[in-house]
Amino acid sequence: MAALRAAPPSRWPRLLLPLLLPPLLLLLPAPSDGLGHSAELAFAVEPSDDVAVPGQPMVLGCRVEGTPPVRITWRKNGMELPESTHSTVLANGSLMIRHFLLDQGGSPSDEGDYECVAQNRFGLVVSRKARIQAATMSDFHVHPQATVGEEGGVARFQCQIHGLPKPLITWQKNRVPIDTDNERYTLLPKGVLQITGLQAEDSGIFHCVASNIASVRVSHGARLTVSGSGSGAYKEPTILVGPENLTLTVHQTAVLECVATGNPRPIVSWSRLDGRPIGVEGIQVLGTGNLIISDVSVQHSGVYVCAANRPGTRVRRTAQGRLVVQAPAEFVQHPQSISRPAGTTAMFTCQAQGEPPPHVTWLKNGQVLGPGGHVRLKNNNSTLTISGIGPEDEAIYQCVAENSAGSSQASARLTVLWAEGLPGPPLNVQAVSVSSTEVRVSWTEPVVNTKEIIGYVLHIRKAADPPELEYQEAVSKSTFQHLVSDLEPSTAYSFYIKAYTPRGASSASAPTLASTLGEAPAPPPLSVRVLGSSTLQLLWEPWPRLAQHEGGFKLFYRPASKTSFTGPILLPGTVSSYNLSQLDPTAVYEVKLLAYNQHGEGNATVRFVSLRGASERTALSPPCDCRKEEATNQTSTTGIVIGIHIGVTCIIFCVLFLLFGQRGRVLLCKDVENQLSPPQGPRSQRDPGVLGLNGAGWGELGPLGRDEKRVDVKELEQLFPRAGAVGQPHPRPHPRPTVSAPTRASRLRAGSASSPWSQALAIGPDQAAALLQAPDQWPLRLSVPRVRQGSLETSPLSGTESRA
Repeated sequence: MAALRAAPPSRWPRLLLPLLLPPLLLLLPAPSDGLGHSAELAFAVEPSDDVAVPGQPMVLGCRVEGTPPVRITWRKNGMELPESTHSTVLANGSLMIRHFLLDQGGSPSDEGDYECVAQNRFGLVVSRKARIQAATMSDFHVHPQATVGEEGGVARFQCQIHGLPKPLITWQKNRVPIDTDNERYTLLPKGVLQITGLQAEDSGIFHCVASNIASVRVSHGARLTVSGSGSGAYKEPTILVGPENLTLTVHQTAVLECVATGNPRPIVSWSRLDGRPIGVEGIQVLGTGNLIISDVSVQHSGVYVCAANRPGTRVRRTAQGRLVVQAPAEFVQHPQSISRPAGTTAMFTCQAQGEPPPHVTWLKNGQVLGPGGHVRLKNNNSTLTISGIGPEDEAIYQCVAENSAGSSQASARLTVLWAEGLPGPPLNVQAVSVSSTEVRVSWTEPVVNTKEIIGYVLHIRKAADPPELEYQEAVSKSTFQHLVSDLEPSTAYSFYIKAYTPRGASSASAPTLASTLGEAPAPPPLSVRVLGSSTLQLLWEPWPRLAQHEGGFKLFYRPASKTSFTGPILLPGTVSSYNLSQLDPTAVYEVKLLAYNQHGEGNATVRFVSLRGASERTALSPPCDCRKEEATNQTSTTGIVIGIHIGVTCIIFCVLFLLFGQRGRVLLCKDVENQLSPPQGPRSQRDPGVLGLNGAGWGELGPLGRDEKRVDVKELEQLFPRAGAVGQPHPRPHPRPTVSAPTRASRLRAGSASSPWSQALAIGPDQAAALLQAPDQWPLRLSVPRVRQGSLETSPLSGTESRA
């Protein structure tokens, strides 16, 4: 029912519909017993396509069943046909045309599409269309041609002519009809005469005779000359005429011609290209190889292959033709007449099949019914749904299925049950915006029949949405206002309300519109990439809706040592990136991005970025430019070999630092790869070498005030090291912990993903020498890159491999 359609799952806890439905369904009036099959308005006989003889009378049949009185009229080409002395509606509903006319000298032609229209007090129905055409006969556009054949050979004559109805073709020899009992003579319906096993007495003049109800035509004569017997020499099998492509309608007869010659006479056989059997029912072979299929069906469609085989050998020739069988539309499921209470939903379903697949349209009392308002069409128009039905929807609905082979129609009646004593529509409906996600709707009770009201149902949808996206919320009978929540900001909504009683629903109130309030946008997600020693790339998601609300982005940045920001840099809502260039390579920068609209500025997203690490890595790690080499030589074997050499170089570089007791930072290829690889995955996970500077993920930042920023303590210690830290005689931009000499259980970890800089273990020369002398007892595992085509992955390298 339209008024009781289910709301989204998140709204079910607020609905009172389960309380309203039981008494409503129990007390609704039952369908009337008078709506049996005899009361339905339906066609017992419908007009069919026909061919009329000009000047002769014709009758179009129509007979209707239904509750009297029934009025029958006719339409021609969609327009009502007035009664006159020329055309009259008979007592049984049929149409009689006294003298069928053609369009001559300005007089109207009787050719066209005719429909029978029947109407009673319940509604109106329209029959299928019947196409009426005048009988005609054209001149021959293909005449038989003279031919010469050898005794024992094959002769073939053909003529072609158009006419309505299709002309009947016969043949004459020397002005005498040929003997159809002679098995050597084969007459095909399409105007072909075949003569096999030619004899001297077959010589003569042949005429093609075409006849129908319009006229009789005789073609030009064609002489057949039969010469003496052939030499008897071997001749390859040859197909003189193969099957043509045919398009027929079910129940017609298909004639697939195949004429073959050769010496010895070839054997003609038929098959389907798809390998399916041709079958035997309704199949016959005429003459020496013509395939006749009587009463064709859609299953007979396919490609047929004619093969001419030399007896006793594999020598063969083939020809093929396609047969397409069309089927007029017919119903698999008819719509059923229904009775529904006012305010509920009515649904009709009809399923039609045919070849080609039919198109379905709906009529309401003979008029085309399209989607719109409370009418919806689904499933290729096979389902008609009418929501919130009222007295104006009571009618006869027809499903019309039509394709190139014909049309069919089926009808059903909708009865709207309207109980007495229902309340009127709720009055004074008003909607007022409370916030960006809430609207308060208020109303007053109906004027009449209010004592039996058991509740109200509020209907809600976006003003721009179609009616089928509407949802409902139920309200107590003693409540005359309702707060609708979970709405979208700055969006217009439509509201109307109905009152429910045990007898049924009232008519709908007048709809009212209200728009939710706007709000400042949320902080945009922001990620940062270091493109060089003096360039940063800022990345975020575009918000096209900002442009619709006079908004965009504001960007600020500054060196962390300064107090004032550079900016704002105003950017439109469709932009998703911005590059900051000509920056100080030795500085740490604070970047702030916020979104704004006509309601104000949202909270800012803040990021701290260090360029010092980038400049040092650029100076220290050219030998480990593994990613760049891989991208350049992605599909090259040379590139793979170079990548392996670079990886080995990195390991040697690291071991030399350990031998001489350096406490500096050890750069591994994995760290370089993290810095140089393109972004992968969500932006919040990209560039750990830069985003890691913030010390927290996005989820940890939490909401920021408009002028606030939250920075992790560890991040500040990394970015701004304190002088005199333990284990650091000299201040360094990036402090590294000092660890005592290693034990067997200790491990050196490089390229930690939790930090933008690799962590190195500092050991003395003696410990390093001892490690090199006993590589099999190394307490550490070094990660070296294993090069794949198109990617890098790290793998552990043992001490022996490293020494080599």
